[in-house]
Amino acid sequence: MKLSTRSRYGTRLMLEMAIHFDEGPIHLAEIARRQEISVKYLEQIIIPLKKAGYVKSVRGPKGGHMLAKPPHAIHMDEIVSLLEGGIGITECSENSNGCERSSLCHMRFLWKEITEAIHERLHNITLLDLVRMNSEES
Repeated sequence: MKLSTRSRYGTRLMLEMAIHFDEGPIHLAEIARRQEISVKYLEQIIIPLKKAGYVKSVRGPKGGHMLAKPPHAIHMDEIVSLLEGGIGITECSENSNGCERSSLCHMRFLWKEITEAIHERLHNITLLDLVRMNSEES
């Protein structure tokens, strides 16, 4: 499974907001500069995150974007699934109706196992965990 740029940049965006969670809203331009991602791309990525209730925007001179939930309450499976449109490595691993051969396919068991392992691992990591890992590296 190869994660899209959308997920990789989206998780970096979320981590940046988690690192600065107690500081209030942060401008996308600042995140873009720190993460070396274009502002235009971040503007596209933040839309589904706002719609799903993970990010909120604050208007005004001290405005910007911030997490709508504390970092310990946001699991990585939620973010990756939202930005990827699911976590399954194949269509049939999440939806047996996605393939007419799913009832006959001997490989579906393996694809489901891998998908479940990815989901479980991502679910066991929160943004707070990543903030802590980040501060240990610094």
